[in-house]
Amino acid sequence: MASGSIHVNVSGQLQDHIQQQIGDDGLYENASEYIRALIRRDLQAWDMLQKELAPAMRADGSEFVAVSAEDVIRRNKRR
Repeated sequence: MASGSIHVNVSGQLQDHIQQQIGDDGLYENASEYIRALIRRDLQAWDMLQKELAPAMRADGSEFVAVSAEDVIRRNKRR
């Protein structure tokens, strides 16, 4: 796989948050390491979501039940 660079500018709260995650007080050596960890977590989350949704994506349309917005709201109010 080819390696490359992506440059991202952040400021304000995003920059402050990154600074808290790196260095002596943080878990990561540098911003690049932190960003790579975030991307790995994002990829894992996408993988889990795809696995969770795969059966529904393969299901026959007859397996689904049509509901109205009111049905959903009513059901959620009972919880």
